[in-house]
Amino acid sequence: MTDIEEVKVAVKALDSKKAGNIRVIRIGDITVLANYFVIAEGTSSTQVKALADEVEFQMGEKGVQPKCSINQQGTNWITLDYIDVVVHVFLNETREFYGLEKLWADGEEVDVSGFIGD
Repeated sequence: MTDIEEVKVAVKALDSKKAGNIRVIRIGDITVLANYFVIAEGTSSTQVKALADEVEFQMGEKGVQPKCSINQQGTNWITLDYIDVVVHVFLNETREFYGLEKLWADGEEVDVSGFIGD
C-alpha cells in the first residue's frame, strides 16, 4: 500500500467509530520521522482504545501491521507507528494539552473529506 492509501484506511476506520476532529498532516518534507500524521480524538479512554483497535484491525485486514504501538498516559493517547504513517488517538483533553497540530504547523494539512463516506 502507498502512504496515502494507509492514511485513507486509518481515516475511514477512525470515522467508522465516530472519532472526533480527524486531521491529517503531511510532514514528510520537514522530518524523517514519517510522511503523515493522522490525529483524532475520543471522548473517553474507552473510545480512544476502541478507535486505535479499529485502525489496527482495518490496517491488518490490508496486510499492514504497526511497527509499534505505544499507549501513553494510560489510554489517553495511543500511537500506532506504521513507519510512513503515524496515527495518534487522543482523549480530547490530552490532545489539547500536547497540541501536535501546533508543533507540526509547518506541515501541510490534508483534506480528509474525500476519505470519509466513500
